[in-house]
Amino acid sequence: MTRIARVVGLGLLVHVKHLSRNPFDIMATTIWPLVYATLAYLMFRAGSGPETLLLASLGATVMGIWSITTVGAADAIQRQRWAGVLELLVAAPAPFWAVLLPITIATSTIGIYALVSTLLWGRLVFGIPLELEQPLLFALSIPPTIVSIGLLGFVLASVVVRFRAGWAVGNMLEYPVWIVTGLLIPVALLPWWAEPISWLLAPTWGMRALSDSALGGGSPLFDILMCIVLSSAYTVLGAVLLGRFLQSARRRATLSLT
Repeated sequence: MTRIARVVGLGLLVHVKHLSRNPFDIMATTIWPLVYATLAYLMFRAGSGPETLLLASLGATVMGIWSITTVGAADAIQRQRWAGVLELLVAAPAPFWAVLLPITIATSTIGIYALVSTLLWGRLVFGIPLELEQPLLFALSIPPTIVSIGLLGFVLASVVVRFRAGWAVGNMLEYPVWIVTGLLIPVALLPWWAEPISWLLAPTWGMRALSDSALGGGSPLFDILMCIVLSSAYTVLGAVLLGRFLQSARRRATLSLT
């Protein structure tokens, strides 16, 4: 367990540093959320108060974190496959899930840039006051939100091991998750079957935790707890799926590009 914890810890540190120095990732985590936020501001600005605009800002933040996570998670395996090291990593003594897991968490972690840029954009351009009702709980809500979304990306990344074009799955799931988790429109406006699905997705609870602590609509502690519970479930599910997909990839020789 100590060895695995060291692999995960060092992997998280290395990948956070790498992504923080990658111009594309920095641009994606800062520019994309600003576009989402601007569209949300313009949609909600007419007849809306500062609280509604702040809610739109937080929604754009979570949208940005999810977007960069889906792209990064889907691309994590593909980049290793292109570099010709995927088979070596799979054959390494450390379990492959311990190698892959810090990549997806690191990808969602740099989503903190999305949070900072979106809130500053709203304050400087649209004049939205950054008056948080529960600032300590708001700060406490950020790590579980980021980690749970990263671990949902870990589940997604396990699919890419089996399918060489699995990166397309990440792009395909970007917009549906925005909708079903209530980042674009309230879940109550969706068909009845959408709400149970939203309960299984981390962005739903992360958004609720951030909005409840920022706007004072209630205690975010239950939402934070749900992020932690889902994180544990995603870790187990991702590890199991990754093991199954690796076995299938070995039988069909689909780990490499050739």
